[in-house]
This record gives sequence, C-alpha cells and structure tokens, in this order.
Amino acid sequence: MAQSAVSQQIKGLEEAFGARLLNRRKRTAVSLTEAGRLFLSEAEAAIRQLEKAEQVGRLAARGELGQIEVGYVTSVAMNRILPSLLREYRRSHPAVQLRLTAMETPRQLVALAEGRLDAALIRPRPSYAAGIAARVILREALCVALAADHPLARSHTLQAADLGNEAFIIPHVATFGSHLERLAAAGRFSIKIVHDVGDFVTALSMAAAGYALLGPESMCGLGFPEVVFRQLADFAEEVELAVAFRAAEPSTSVRAFVDAAIALGRRRELDASMGTPSTPTIGGRR
Repeated sequence: MAQSAVSQQIKGLEEAFGARLLNRRKRTAVSLTEAGRLFLSEAEAAIRQLEKAEQVGRLAARGELGQIEVGYVTSVAMNRILPSLLREYRRSHPAVQLRLTAMETPRQLVALAEGRLDAALIRPRPSYAAGIAARVILREALCVALAADHPLARSHTLQAADLGNEAFIIPHVATFGSHLERLAAAGRFSIKIVHDVGDFVTALSMAAAGYALLGPESMCGLGFPEVVFRQLADFAEEVELAVAFRAAEPSTSVRAFVDAAIALGRRRELDASMGTPSTPTIGGRR
C-alpha cells in the first residue's frame, strides 16, 4: 500500500477511537502510543481468530469437523460392526465427535425423522417415513442358544422339530417373534412359554438357566461360557442390519459416516463369500 493510504487509514482509526495510535516526531522513528500498543495486540488476536474461523469453515465443509448423533441396536455391537465402523470413521475424521445412543429400532426411526439422530443402525423395516432411507449392511444366519449342559447341546446341528419341547425367550429389543413363529411352523410344534426380556445379555443369562433363545449368530461374541450356539439345518432364515439416514442429508460428515457403514458392510459380505470369518464362529462352546 502507498504510505499516504496507510496514513489515511491510521488517521481514520484515531478519529474513531478518539486517541492517537502513533507517536510522530520529526527526528525519531514512528512508535506506538500506549493506546496503539493495546490496539495492535487485540487486532492481531482478532486476525488469528478470523483465520481459525476460516479454517473451521473449510474443515466443516469437507466433513472433517463437527458432531454427529448416532443410534444403534445392541446387535451391531455383538457382531463387531459398531466398533469396526467407529474405528474406521475416526481414522478418517478424527476431529468429528461421535455421540452414541443405544435404542430400539422404532425409537431410532422417530428420532431420525425429528432430527435428534443423524444416523441410525437398525433392524430394517419394510417401509420408512418420508425422507428416510436405509441400506442393508449385514446379513447373518439365525441360531439357537442353549445351556451348555442341555441334552440338545450334544448335537452340533439341530432340526427345527428338535425344539418342540423348549421354552423360548424373546429379546423385545429385536423383531425375532416372527422368526420364532416360522421356526415353530417349520418344526410343527406350538411355542410353549415365551419370556420377553429387554436385551441379549439378559436373554443369554436365561438361556444358561435352561431356556432356548433364537437369535443372530453374533450372539456368541458376547462371551457366555455357560451357553452353546447351534445351527439349524432346516431353517435358513437370516436377519439383517441396516444404516438409516435422511435421504437429503446436508451434512458432509454424516454422509461420510453412512458411506463408511455401507462400505464396511460390503467388505463383510466379501469376507463371508471368501470364507474369511469376521465374527466368532458357531458350533462349539463360546
């Protein structure tokens, strides 16, 4: 800038403040007054803050900064989807804060539609509210959990009819009631006594006491040595997990989380097709 332009700007500031910012003497160098020194310190701090704000804006625009709210069902922790997804997302988005809340699928979908959740890891539904979309990220077979000393535990594979005399447990956090009804139809037996419990930990604790539990294979990852998990030779139904999100989601960081969940699901499917286990196996005591 020309010296005259600088002098004019400084003069304008001095008039606005009602104080001199510079000492101007003919035979000495120009120096700052006390007011000028204090103003310079604050001005430099303001410039640094503006530069930081600009950087934050750029990071946020690229989805590398911010906070997202994620809901999840217990199963995504059992089958290692959740820890794997969080680890991968944190590697690529270390400055994004993740807030996690465990909740049932219906509550997640309501919170997602109302904007209280940004992404939801759910049991998929046949349809969703307007503006909500979902992509399946994992499919896993069903198995039966039994006490380790149960007579049926001697067989590594069961038939549906073998379970005709069992009292079943259903975790109400998941939609396994319909699967149990179809299992009973396949085995041609009536469901005897059904205990409705709140979560898989409670359900497996009751399985250790002698009840039967129909659930996803990933149950064995919870580490209950008193329980064994058996495949069903004549009942090939699967359960699915999905990531749900707002179809018109404006946040780059949320879209990146959803993309990471979908990509992880694809890798899991590829591993399964190649025979590479990504979750604990079924068949022995776990």
